[in-house]
Amino acid sequence: MRPRLLALLASPLFALPLAAQLPGYAPASAERQKAVEAAAVSVPDAARARVHSRALASEVHVAGTEAQARTRDYVIDQMKAMGLQTEVRAYDVWMPHPTNVQVWRLSPDTLVLSLQEPPVAEDPWSQLPQYPTVNGYSGSGNVTGQIIYVGYGLVEDYATLDSMGISVKGHVVLARYGRSFRGIKAREAEKHGAKALLIYSDPQDDGFVRGDVYPEGPFRNENGVQRGSVMNMNGDPSTPGWGSTRDARRIPVDSMDVPRIPVVPISWGNAAKLLEDVRGADIPPGWQGGMPFRYHVGPGPVQVRVIVENDTATNAMKTIWNTYGIIRGSEFPDEMVLIGGHRDAWSVGSSDNVSGTVSVLEAARAVADQVKAGHRPRRTMVFATWDAEEWGLIGSTEYVEEDSLRLMRGGVAYLNQDGGASGPNFGGGGSPSLREMLRDVARGVPDPSGKGNVYEVWRQSARVAADSLEPRMGDPGGGSDFAGFYNHLGIPIADWGFSGRGGGVYHSAYDTPHFQEKFGDTGYLYHATTARVGAAMMLRLANADIVPYDYVEFARTMRGYLPGIEEELTKAGVGSAASGMAALGSAIDRMETAAAAWAAARDAALASAAPARPVLERTNRALREVERALTRPEGLRTRPWFRNLIYAADENNGYANVVFPSVIEASRRKDAALTASELADLASRFEKAAAALDTARAALGS
Repeated sequence: MRPRLLALLASPLFALPLAAQLPGYAPASAERQKAVEAAAVSVPDAARARVHSRALASEVHVAGTEAQARTRDYVIDQMKAMGLQTEVRAYDVWMPHPTNVQVWRLSPDTLVLSLQEPPVAEDPWSQLPQYPTVNGYSGSGNVTGQIIYVGYGLVEDYATLDSMGISVKGHVVLARYGRSFRGIKAREAEKHGAKALLIYSDPQDDGFVRGDVYPEGPFRNENGVQRGSVMNMNGDPSTPGWGSTRDARRIPVDSMDVPRIPVVPISWGNAAKLLEDVRGADIPPGWQGGMPFRYHVGPGPVQVRVIVENDTATNAMKTIWNTYGIIRGSEFPDEMVLIGGHRDAWSVGSSDNVSGTVSVLEAARAVADQVKAGHRPRRTMVFATWDAEEWGLIGSTEYVEEDSLRLMRGGVAYLNQDGGASGPNFGGGGSPSLREMLRDVARGVPDPSGKGNVYEVWRQSARVAADSLEPRMGDPGGGSDFAGFYNHLGIPIADWGFSGRGGGVYHSAYDTPHFQEKFGDTGYLYHATTARVGAAMMLRLANADIVPYDYVEFARTMRGYLPGIEEELTKAGVGSAASGMAALGSAIDRMETAAAAWAAARDAALASAAPARPVLERTNRALREVERALTRPEGLRTRPWFRNLIYAADENNGYANVVFPSVIEASRRKDAALTASELADLASRFEKAAAALDTARAALGS
């Protein structure tokens, strides 16, 4: 550990807030908790984080490979050494791997494109054998067609092409990465009749236009490729909605929700060799990228051939492995607090997601040390690492689907670590009910910059001037392993991490320890800091007399969305349904009133001593129902797996978040009656959430 960080740990900045009472804790419990958190936060170590990172990033470890099995063994060995109970769960999932990927330019002349990312002399990890340059769940095929440039390949981009009288049917489309999930790009290309899709990172978005490229800088060089899955569902496509256990029922391949056309990621250097000679129609406004020539739409005269072959016929089913380190709760063992990050990667994955795995390991060690010192948590703690996240959140989804009943009954919170440390800039998000807790924990963790605690530096970097304002937090729409917990089951979640400048090695062979140590978290201090936050969050949730969800902030956050929702309805031409907004607003007000009354009752009940254990059990059980009440068992009409009606990933974007998705999706269909029905349904669920808060208050005898 560096001397400056040791000095920080000894400074007053390291102390937890000196409030007389932590929310959810009686005074005696609060004093014990402050001491336990302070001790745990001192444990995560940058030098140890570096050792873990180097070990886990020693080879390319794609899900379904022997190399990935070795990361499983490493994590389990580490957790056993900490004294944790361990478990490995295997799932058999339908996950074909590519066996052959090739792209040729056939005209105006013949050129075989070299798809692999060439090694960088100063980066020994870039010289390791690479996973083939193909998108996960690409369809197979051997196709030939003229190139058509489709911008970012968004829904609206195809609408623009339609207005120009240009059809992509029978052609090969070339799309830029960015502005939506790559699976949406594949869906739209196939939907419009394209034979294949090639996706590249334009230097205007992720390259020399933005800054120096690797290895001189952190941005993507002309040979860098972004791999990634193009499946739009979560979990094993052969078991949609249920766990992929050995004896699980499987749907046939032709019923699976996966692409049927070849989808291949390429570098901008290769994209230039195709796009430079494309002619045909001029590009629409905003479609010009950063390559040094004028872009055109096509079609042709450039013609390409694309081949993708995989092992569907011989080895489509792969085994994946989740790992768990478990500390059983001393008083409320059926109540569970979980933290997790995915182990798989498309390369050695130093940032994505070895850094998250390291954070989970170091947080586990910090808590395990407290257990050895006699401070066993009151609730059960689970330290998880997930497999096959990169293919569609598969490992975490299968766990949630297999254990849904246990999680629905006892799941207190899930904390996610994905890309946990690749620079100095802190960010966080999740359910509004956990945001104040995350801010408070960040106040008790020193920032490696030496400029204060994590919270103070976060405020400074976010330029938050007014004392009444807070740094913006992200919403849990989807896209990482929290989705099964929050979007599917309604379990509150939080996530956080440190990012850096540039993202030029994302899903590339250059996401290596060399990149990390040159441009990311150079001393692994932020790896350790992320784990400090994780250890404190786990302990805060696991030891509370009453779990300190903040439903006043939750309700106020919901009210803040209402003007934007009303504007969306007016834009969509379903303003007649907006009368339901008043009822929704009233239901949210009712929730805030119930939340404020609940918080006052909780603080009063804990003012001197904690109530008896049966009272705490009844109270916490009622609290767990608050956000469950905001889910719908039948899910969204467009995507039944998404049961949470507060946030979801945009059905036509994948990365963008949608607030109140059931209402917004109805309005986008310009169906006023359905929009009104969805508003009424959502309002009724806020009323149920308020009723759950009333039940919690009654359980305390208030």
